[in-house]
Amino acid sequence: MTSSIKNVHIVGGGLAGSEAAWQLAEAGVPVVLHEMRPVRGTEAHLTENLAELVCSNSFRSDDAANNAVGVIHEEMRRAGSLIMRAADAHKLPAGGALAVDRHGFSAAVQETLLAHPLVTLERAEVAGLPPDDWDSVIVATGPLTSPALAEALAKLTGEESLAFFDAIAPIVHHDSIDLSIAWKQSRYDKGGPGGDGADYLNCPLDKPEYEAFVAGLLSGDKTEFKEWEHNTPYFNGCQPIEVIAASGPQTLRFGPMKPVGLRDPRTGTRPWAVVQLRQDNALGTLWNIVGFQTKLKHAEQVRLFRTIPGLQNAEFARLGGLHRNTFLNSPRLLDVTLRLKAMPRLRFAGQITGCEGYVESAAVGLMTGRFAAAERLGRALAAPPSTTAMGALLGHITGGADAATFQPMNINFGLFPPIEGAFKGKERKQAMAARALRDFDHWLGEQHAPLAA
Repeated sequence: MTSSIKNVHIVGGGLAGSEAAWQLAEAGVPVVLHEMRPVRGTEAHLTENLAELVCSNSFRSDDAANNAVGVIHEEMRRAGSLIMRAADAHKLPAGGALAVDRHGFSAAVQETLLAHPLVTLERAEVAGLPPDDWDSVIVATGPLTSPALAEALAKLTGEESLAFFDAIAPIVHHDSIDLSIAWKQSRYDKGGPGGDGADYLNCPLDKPEYEAFVAGLLSGDKTEFKEWEHNTPYFNGCQPIEVIAASGPQTLRFGPMKPVGLRDPRTGTRPWAVVQLRQDNALGTLWNIVGFQTKLKHAEQVRLFRTIPGLQNAEFARLGGLHRNTFLNSPRLLDVTLRLKAMPRLRFAGQITGCEGYVESAAVGLMTGRFAAAERLGRALAAPPSTTAMGALLGHITGGADAATFQPMNINFGLFPPIEGAFKGKERKQAMAARALRDFDHWLGEQHAPLAA
């Protein structure tokens, strides 16, 4: 009887907290989900909704045969993930990626959780450490953990919180884009979930236009850091575009502005550089500028981005921004089931653990929810094998990484153990992906009572 099972408390209603709540509730364990918004806002969130996407609307590659991100997508689906269910239900055209309508996605997650009889939502900040009588807690406060809780954790662990800056890309109104210049095409005409191979809008730049744009990025007026923020490193996967440009004049042409696989229909040739926009909502009225996270001041963004051909009349629904993210030194502080060694009643999930990315955060939430459910129900639950995407990510967070140099990490095949056999290139990735899904299915089957719905 679930009435005799004590609540598990979850602090934070982002992707990780929402997924953890779902896994617990589906296992028959009652959950109290604590979300401080709208009582207390953050520097990046715009709404009070659970599972709000504050940066990109892309869950990245959905290719489960060749890409580690696609593998973790599929593992989550097989484990009954609410996040993946909502993403699949609200997908948008995005080439080989899984992009979602951010508002439909968030609404679906929230409605599903609130409809579950074992989930209770409380809108209030948990300031400092959770109360002592909460004997099982999942902290999923994300990279924007409230100062009171972050300070309490630092005192408890004796560790200085590590931090990095995460920048947000601008969003443009579709009807302000000049479609006589911009054209629709995915690189190499590649299709994907919800797409047809022409899923991006492309704005071409010739060499002088590109060079002028780079010069504008480097000289543009930028957000000033507070004194305590100056030495905070950026995460390599989410660097501001002007930071990338500062590393060399051609760097952007081999990064977010690379023109490979694209051909301007007006000239029949490949441009010198390209700015891509990806659909951001189901109506197709909003498009985000891919890879253009920035710390330029707002007026400077409007001025500079309107020098891009096709965006000369751009109207912005949201300009780029910058916020400070914090995360634990997890290899030193957490055990293999994501419990805090200094206080085992606390588990951690999501970006605060040092994973990076929407799906990685949700995947860690999924695992944390299952570990907490098994503990509540008196079951033994081993961690997923290191050969799986979830297991590889968990291993990196809880000991695979060097604690002295620990930095946030996306899922990638470099975290997986080597595979035997004479595989080369793409074949090696395909073999590792197949092994991961096979071993993940075996892990799910070993559980006494599967937690998937």
